[in-house]
Amino acid sequence: MTQLKFCGLNDPAGFDAAVQAGAEMVGLVFFGPSPRNLTPDAAATLSARAAAPAAGGPQRVGLFVDATDDEIAAVLAKVPLDILQLHGSETPARSAEIRARFGLPVMKALGIATAQDLDPLAAFAPVVDRFLLDAKAPPDSAIPGGNALTFDWSLLAGRAVPRPWLLAGGLTAVNVAEAIRATGTPGVDVSSGVERARGKKDPAQIAAFAAAVRQAAKHRGAE
Repeated sequence: MTQLKFCGLNDPAGFDAAVQAGAEMVGLVFFGPSPRNLTPDAAATLSARAAAPAAGGPQRVGLFVDATDDEIAAVLAKVPLDILQLHGSETPARSAEIRARFGLPVMKALGIATAQDLDPLAAFAPVVDRFLLDAKAPPDSAIPGGNALTFDWSLLAGRAVPRPWLLAGGLTAVNVAEAIRATGTPGVDVSSGVERARGKKDPAQIAAFAAAVRQAAKHRGAE
């Protein structure tokens, strides 16, 4: 089964569509420059719309970019997050600090453009629980992800990633099957690829993306 994560959910319709589509993870963004940014109170309201993971609901993933301990703590005081996604320039040492401080699994995002961008996997592997391999943001981008860009998937062909991981970057219902086939990824993460406008999720596109992922996983299982 290919794990499915919808990120940047920021309204009830999109959140509900992701849950109904069977997402294993739902991503909530806590980064001011992002058009998908949420306040802790808004995120708590959304999170309450679905059952907790122990009751069959999706895991709540909080996306942070070079956040301080106080900023993370302020979110956790309101929102029952299950995973902390670090999507900035956090080092292995900082990732380890956050993991120890909050006692939650950490998913480290790495921006990929060349084979060399995969080199940090080895340093992060001992101190994180998951990886998110995303397309590297353009130099002038205000946000590190959700830029509707793909990267060369052949960089991952046959590559052993030392932790569970998700593929991200420019995925849509049209190309996700090929992305899964090309990379062998155990999971996918989508944000901009299921939006009708920047930062605005489209429930129909969410359903179509989930259907494409499930169909690709079924095909892979039959091979």
